[in-house]
Amino acid sequence: MAKRKKDDLRWIKKTLELKEDHRWQSKPGYKIFVADRGSVRFDVPQDWYFESDEKSFKFLDRKPPNDDCRLEMSFHRLPVTDWSLFPLQHTLKKIVADDEREVIATGEIITLKRQTVRIAWTEIKFIDADDRREAFSRICIGLGSNIQCLITFDYWADQADRFTPVWDQVLDSLVLGLYIRDPKTGLAFPD
Repeated sequence: MAKRKKDDLRWIKKTLELKEDHRWQSKPGYKIFVADRGSVRFDVPQDWYFESDEKSFKFLDRKPPNDDCRLEMSFHRLPVTDWSLFPLQHTLKKIVADDEREVIATGEIITLKRQTVRIAWTEIKFIDADDRREAFSRICIGLGSNIQCLITFDYWADQADRFTPVWDQVLDSLVLGLYIRDPKTGLAFPD
């Protein structure tokens, strides 16, 4: 569980012992990441390395410099209003157009809608400037319950078979703005 210190830009990482009757569930081999008591929640591989800074949370398959991928997430709490008309696809197109890497291919934009969450994501293929090696970057904007998140996932093109299922699980498990009353049980609402 990661939460921001009041009036501070630093995050506090806290690992909690779950109660026996907890309701947290993730796919085998994955663990649940929760930021800000439920502002953002998704599953990541159980053995991945975690680091955070003032602006984002990062998950890597191994500790740097031996990592082969980077999953990074940032989020913002938005004012309470109707965000249903916010142009996710247009915003994502702008993010891709502004990418300064050596992009060699751009995928279509895929949109998903579940309950109160709207998601738009796409993929670009680029040449890594340092290693001169083909890589993919998947980019996702999620919006729901007055929370907006940006998730990126960069990995080597020759390892796509290994990392594509990770991306699928992140998106399948993504939940925004579900306040967790008791992190040790996973209960969002009183029984």
